[in-house]
Amino acid sequence: MATPDPDHLDSSAARAEMDALRARVAQLETRAPTRPRPRIRSFFAVLLILVAAVLTPLSVVAVWAKNDIGDTDRYVAMMKPLASDPDVQAAVSNRVTDVVMTHLDIHALLEEVAPADRPVLDKALGRLSGPITTGVSNFVHGTVEKFVTSDAFEKVWVGLNRDAHAAAVKALTGSGGGAVKLTNDTVVIDLAPVIDRVKQLLVDHGLTIAAKIPEIHTDFTVLRSDAIGKAKKGFRLLQLAGFWLPVVTLVLAAGGVLLAVRRRRALVTAALAVAVGAAVLGVALWVFRAFYLDSLPESVSQPAAGSVFDALVIYLRAVVRLVVTLGVVVALAAWLSGEGRAATRLKAMWNGGIGAVRDAAGITGGPVGAWVHRAKRWLNWTVVAVAAVVLVVWDRPTGLVTVWIAIAALFALAVVEFLDDDSTPHLLPEPHGQAHRQ
Repeated sequence: MATPDPDHLDSSAARAEMDALRARVAQLETRAPTRPRPRIRSFFAVLLILVAAVLTPLSVVAVWAKNDIGDTDRYVAMMKPLASDPDVQAAVSNRVTDVVMTHLDIHALLEEVAPADRPVLDKALGRLSGPITTGVSNFVHGTVEKFVTSDAFEKVWVGLNRDAHAAAVKALTGSGGGAVKLTNDTVVIDLAPVIDRVKQLLVDHGLTIAAKIPEIHTDFTVLRSDAIGKAKKGFRLLQLAGFWLPVVTLVLAAGGVLLAVRRRRALVTAALAVAVGAAVLGVALWVFRAFYLDSLPESVSQPAAGSVFDALVIYLRAVVRLVVTLGVVVALAAWLSGEGRAATRLKAMWNGGIGAVRDAAGITGGPVGAWVHRAKRWLNWTVVAVAAVVLVVWDRPTGLVTVWIAIAALFALAVVEFLDDDSTPHLLPEPHGQAHRQ
């Protein structure tokens, strides 16, 4: 009887074991649950973030339409500074002077002046070097200019613009009325109250013939665009979506971050995408302003129209700066919380620098430092939460306010790091290539 070869037996056993292992692996692979591919998740994450970026400008405009254009007090607050704007004052003065002069028949009215009133009139007009019409026009313009630059005009202007809020609402929603009107896609203010005050001032200054001027209604253009009629429905939708559209935008951005495989990187991308969306709106406002002014007729003062446009969008621009600043701050914070080489180095410098200052000062945290060390994570998140709440409850925060809130939060985080005491020294890392030499 032949003796079995040991090498042959070992080879057969190994081969059988390998075949059994392969069968087991194949069986486990068939039973393994199917999971969504990372590429599919990444695709939908990017899609949600892009939609949020596209909706960001519409969300900002919706907030502006609801809170600023739709609110009378805020509208008046935007327009009130125009009473002291030189371009608006000049435009109103020229408009009122032209209207008054078109209703003054100088020669006919002078014939009706009593001889006893002639000296008063001559004193008011002065010695004219040119035609009497020019002298009267200069006198009227000077009187109008004095009134327009006075505090009394500001009160009249505020009253007119409180009524003018109905014009803006009517221009963009199709409802409203009152002392202002929408005609041929133009929002205008009736300057009749200003003309009445000017007529009384002319009479008080000796030009009694001004009392014979009939009641005059003239218009001062606030807004003019051929697209106002077409924009009514869109603006109304934005006004109705003033609250929900920003919420939907935030939900989409958050959904994109949560769906992403690398969430921290997705948060950085989402924050920057939203900031870019707001920045695009800021650029669009700048471009639209130039086209808007170029499209105005010659009868409308472009400097005054530019001042009115800037007043209407002042808070819109502030919100744009706020969103851009907030997006950059969030992206920077998310990047610093990551494990990248540069972020890790900055955090090491931050922690080491603060710890080295504490060690150099000989300050020990004691029981407080030990507690801060144990609760450091929760304390840091509390600082972030408080900063977020302050930003939310702040009335009309600006980009500068956002920066200061971020600086305050950074200071609070530095205090937490300073109080953190784990009984180990915190020294700055030595520069690369340099070591202590004996």
